Amino acid sequence: MKSSKIDNMLIHEYVINDPLHQLFDAVNAISVQGYDEERRVIYWNEGSELLYGYSQDEAAGQKLEDLIIPKPMRDRVISAHRDWIKNGTEIPATEITLRHKNGDDVSVFSSHVMFTNQYNTKQMYCIDVDLTAVRQAQAQAIFKEHMLETIFEAIPDSFLLMEIDGTIIDYHTNNKNNLDVTPEQFIGKNMQDILPDEVANKFKTHIAKVIKQEGMISFEYDLTLPQGLVYFEARVSYLSKYNQVVTIIRDITEQYKSAELIRHQAYFDSLTSLPNRFLALDRLSQMLIEAERNNEKTSVFFLDIDDFKKINDSLGHEIGDKLLIDAANRLQQVLRKEDTLGRLGGDEFIVLLRGVADHNNTLAIAEDLLKTFRNPFKIDGRELILTISIGVAIYPENGRCASDLLRNADTAMYQAKASGRNTYSFFTKEMNVIMQRRFEIEEQMHGALERNEFELHYQPKLDVKNEKVIGSEALLRWHNPALGNVTPNEFIPIAEHTGLIVPIGKFVIKQALRFLNEWQNIDQQKYTMAVNLSPRQFRDAGLLIFIKNTLSEANVSPENLELEITEGVLMCGQSFIHDALIEINGLGIKLAMDDFGTGYSSLSYLRQYPFDVLKIDRSFINGITLNKADCDLVKATIAMSHSLGLTVVAEGVETKEQLSLLADLGCDFVQGYFLSKPLPAKQLLDFSAQLYPI
Repeated sequence: MKSSKIDNMLIHEYVINDPLHQLFDAVNAISVQGYDEERRVIYWNEGSELLYGYSQDEAAGQKLEDLIIPKPMRDRVISAHRDWIKNGTEIPATEITLRHKNGDDVSVFSSHVMFTNQYNTKQMYCIDVDLTAVRQAQAQAIFKEHMLETIFEAIPDSFLLMEIDGTIIDYHTNNKNNLDVTPEQFIGKNMQDILPDEVANKFKTHIAKVIKQEGMISFEYDLTLPQGLVYFEARVSYLSKYNQVVTIIRDITEQYKSAELIRHQAYFDSLTSLPNRFLALDRLSQMLIEAERNNEKTSVFFLDIDDFKKINDSLGHEIGDKLLIDAANRLQQVLRKEDTLGRLGGDEFIVLLRGVADHNNTLAIAEDLLKTFRNPFKIDGRELILTISIGVAIYPENGRCASDLLRNADTAMYQAKASGRNTYSFFTKEMNVIMQRRFEIEEQMHGALERNEFELHYQPKLDVKNEKVIGSEALLRWHNPALGNVTPNEFIPIAEHTGLIVPIGKFVIKQALRFLNEWQNIDQQKYTMAVNLSPRQFRDAGLLIFIKNTLSEANVSPENLELEITEGVLMCGQSFIHDALIEINGLGIKLAMDDFGTGYSSLSYLRQYPFDVLKIDRSFINGITLNKADCDLVKATIAMSHSLGLTVVAEGVETKEQLSLLADLGCDFVQGYFLSKPLPAKQLLDFSAQLYPI
C-alpha cells in the first residue's frame, strides 16, 4: 500500500504543471502515453483510454510491455527502449499492431519522443494515431500523397497552447513547410508578434468569443508564405480549468483547390473548358435581365457540326475530341469579350450575343461563324473539311426567357439542316409549328406498335414483257387517333432518329413475309416481296438472325425476299454494313439499290456490293416522255445495269406512255400508280385474283 502511494506521488510529480500534458489532455483523437526509464506508465490521456481500453487508473504504474505490447514484440520493445536510454538510439516512427485490453489488435502509427525531466531522469512519450480513423479522414480529404503525409494532413497540423491574451505557451506541428521560423521561436511570443495584424486580430476576436461562450469556434484565414498563398482553418477551445486556450490549426489549401476544381467542373465543359449548358443558360438569363433593363436585343445561336457523328464512327473519338477543341477555338475567335460561347454537349454549341443593336449585327456574326469552318481542320496529319448549321433566335421577338430562346434557336438550327446545311436560319413561328408537329409525332410513336396503329400496304410490281404481277413492295402506313394519317416522309426519319425504327422494321418484315406466304398459297404463284431497310436497322446486331428465323417461320424461300437499301446506308463505309450485305447475299436474299440516281457515288457502290436489283428513282421516270435528257439517262442506266447482271425496276410509272417507252428501253419491272396504288393486304389479294382467277 505504501509503495503504491509513493508511485502515485512520483507520477504526480511528472505530471503537475506540465503544459505538454495540458495540451494532450485536451485532445482525445490521439493516444499519448508517458513512460519512465523502467517503461512504467506516468501519463495516460483520454485518447489512450479510448484506443486501448485501459483507464488512467488501470494503466498508471504498469509496464509498457504488459499493457499493449503483443508477446512476440516484447523483447524487441524492451531492447529498443534500453538502447534509447543508454545509447541515445531513437525509436523510429512506424506503423505497428499493438494490443487492446480485450486482446484485439490495434493498428496504429506510433511515434516517440524522449525528455529529460527536472529530476534528470528520462521520460519517453508515445504518440499513437488510430489508423482506421486516419484512413477515413484520408478518403474524405482526397489527398494523394504518401500514407504518412496523408495521416498527418488529415489530422490537425499544428497545436498551440496559449494564454487568453494570445501568448503561446507550447507549440507543436507536423508540417514545417508552413513555418517561417522554428516552433521554439514561437514559445513566449504573442500572436500579434508573429502574424499579420489582420490575422492576429481574427485570433483575438475568436479567442474572446470562445471564452465567453465556451465550446469550440472555428474560423479560416490565409497567409502568404514562400510557397505561395496558403489557407488555414483554426479551431479554438477554451480550457476553463486552466484559463488557457487550445488552438488546432489545419492547412486546408488542398480543400480550397478541390472546391475550386469542383466549381469548375460544375460550370465548365471538361473537354473544351467552355461554359457548359448550366452556366451558359445562367448567363443567358442574366443577359436577358440586362437587355430588358436597357431595352436591348440579345441573340442566341444554336450551332451543330454537320455529320460530326461520321468523324467519330470512322476516325474514332480521339480525333473527334481534338476536332471539337479546335472548333471551339475557332468559334471563340469570332466573338467579342462580352459574348459567350458554350458547349451544350456532343457537337452542339451555343453563342450568346449581348446588347445587339439590330439584326444586321446578328447576321454578320452568323456569317463569320460559318467562315471559321471554311479552312480544313488539320488533325493528326489529316485534313478534314466540315461545316456547321446555325439556328438563331432573338430576344424579345422569339422568346422572353432562356428556355424559350434556346428551344427556338434549336428549331431554327433544324431548319438550317433541312435547307442543305452549312447555313444559318432565323426562327419563325411557322418553323415552330413544324417542330411542334415533330414532337407530337415522336410522342405518339412510342406505343404505336403495341396499339396496333401500323399497317402494311403493298404496291404491286409488274413484269414489263408479259405484263404480269411478279411481286410487290411493302410500304408502312400509320394512322394515329390523335394525329390522323401520318405520312412515311414524316414519321420514318423520326423513327430512325429515336431508334424506334428497329422494332418497327421487325414488324414490317414479319408482317410482309407472313402475307407473302398467304399470297403465294392463294394464287399458287412465286411472288417476291420487297422490304426497305434503314441505316439504323443495320446497326442492330440481331437483324440477320431475325430475318433468317422469320423466313423459316413464314415458310418463305430467301430468294423471294428482296431487301431495298438506299445510298445513305452505304455512305458511312462501316465494315459491319459490308459484312451484313455479304451475308444477306449468302443467304440467297436479293439485294436492291433503291432511289438510284439521287446520290453521288452510286456507281462505285454497284461495284463494291452484291446487288441484284437496281431501282430507278421516280424523279427520272417523270420526264422520260417529255425530254430527251431524262430518256437518255434512263436508257443508259438500264443498259449499264444489264451489263452488270442487274435487274432494273422503274418507280413512279403513272402513264401508259411511260410504260411503253420503258418496255422499248428494255426495263424489266415497273411499279407505280398506272398499275396500282399501294393496297392493303385484302385488296391486293382481290387485285391479283382478277389477274389470276382460280
